[in-house]
Amino acid sequence: MSREPPHPLSIRAAVPSDAEDVTRIYVVSWNAGFGHLMGYRSIEPKLIARWRRDIGSSPPQRWWVAKLDGETVRFAGIGPCRDPTDPSLGELDTIAVDPAYWRTGVGEALMTHCLHFLSKDGYKEAGLWTLENYPRGAGFYAATGWRRNGRVRDGGKQISYSHPLAPQ
Repeated sequence: MSREPPHPLSIRAAVPSDAEDVTRIYVVSWNAGFGHLMGYRSIEPKLIARWRRDIGSSPPQRWWVAKLDGETVRFAGIGPCRDPTDPSLGELDTIAVDPAYWRTGVGEALMTHCLHFLSKDGYKEAGLWTLENYPRGAGFYAATGWRRNGRVRDGGKQISYSHPLAPQ
């Protein structure tokens, strides 16, 4: 992967007023990536409100948006691992990109940013959950240093990846 992201790319902390852009990216990336596997989504006020609440949460949850030429093109969030609850494990909660910017390096830049902060927050390892039959995600996670760890849920439909973190 190791592609330079398009410039000028900026990554900043997300704020509740980013909720509409985040919802748009979430829905279009979901639908393009795995809507055919999990059902298609639409932008609804309830979903915008959910993202506004999540983005407004306090640390240890952290959310970022990546902007390119002033347009929000990607977002991501991290925090403590929710499954299982182990204080040494962090979690990549969500990472999503507008499909128009897939394979441009924006995702790798934001992933590097997330892994840095997971490590800075003191986690020794990070985890994430994704769909079993999602080769685009599997390729992206493998290219950014994640490895399948053998954990599954939802009857095997979801698989887990782990990423070791260097101490900061």
